[in-house]
Amino acid sequence: MPIDKNKKPGVLLTNLGTPEAPTAAALRRYLAEFLSDVRVVNRPRWLWLPILHGVILRLRPRRSAHAYKKIWTDEGSPLLVYARRQQAGLQQRLPAHVPVVLAMRYGQPSITAGLEQLRAAGVTQVLILPLYPQYSVSTTASTFDAVAQAWRHWQHLPELRMVMDYHDQDIYIQALANSVRDYWHQHGRGDRLLLSFHGTPQAMREAGDPYYDQCQTTARLLAQQLQLSTEQCQLTFQSRFGPEAWLQPYTDKTLEALPAAGVGRVDVLCPGFSADCLETLEENAMVNRDVFIQAGGREFHYIPALNDRDDHFAMLEGLVRQYAQDWILNSEE
Repeated sequence: MPIDKNKKPGVLLTNLGTPEAPTAAALRRYLAEFLSDVRVVNRPRWLWLPILHGVILRLRPRRSAHAYKKIWTDEGSPLLVYARRQQAGLQQRLPAHVPVVLAMRYGQPSITAGLEQLRAAGVTQVLILPLYPQYSVSTTASTFDAVAQAWRHWQHLPELRMVMDYHDQDIYIQALANSVRDYWHQHGRGDRLLLSFHGTPQAMREAGDPYYDQCQTTARLLAQQLQLSTEQCQLTFQSRFGPEAWLQPYTDKTLEALPAAGVGRVDVLCPGFSADCLETLEENAMVNRDVFIQAGGREFHYIPALNDRDDHFAMLEGLVRQYAQDWILNSEE
């Protein structure tokens, strides 16, 4: 394949985002951006924005800051720490002339800044790789919105490709299975493996969001890989917010009921999270653990996200080469 010196590929690796500090002020800025996104809260702006700014942003930042303080590390927010390692791990596996830039949908580093960094590096072909295994309008589609918004005033747009999901990719399912087996090898195996995915409003599913079905597919394929029956492996949804119905069954309600069903030890994995964050480390490993133990459970084990595992880096490389190998081969080393 002839090399085109006018073409240069690059990767924008994205995730949801994180506040800059575990403080009420930082959470207020972050939540204002996050909860103002119509893809996240699809309510009439005249109704929602007064509630957001008049009520939620006056009360929630302090509570959220307290939760973030429980998981904050010396390096900063776990999600950003792992995302930087994922960026570095992927960059090491790709040719040096293919830059990998990290960006967050909300907060810093922003998608606008990431695209500008790629442009400054001379990139003319951009692969967007959102670290969301399952597609959702509230995550993947919102990322596309941010990319389009950032490019509104560019005169010369680069070529664009975007990984919409990888929920059923063999390399993803195998990496998940490896992480579970590794954990069981070190810590033993529980009575039930609970696969807890981030929830979304039921109304999104009814409007056509494929997220629920993709979560079901991931859970089925992982159970098959681990040779687990439906009684040994169960799917749930966490992190619901507000009074409306969200995808069910709910993680916390399920954990509350498991001890009465004879489950003494539960192992929890969050396949939809590419990096550990508030929802995995605080909501599951702390809050939901207490729910299970207080209901009579004996042992609660949280299995970490794929984070900075080598097979996760290999999976990310596989996705990049699957979607952009022709770009890489056709560009100059």
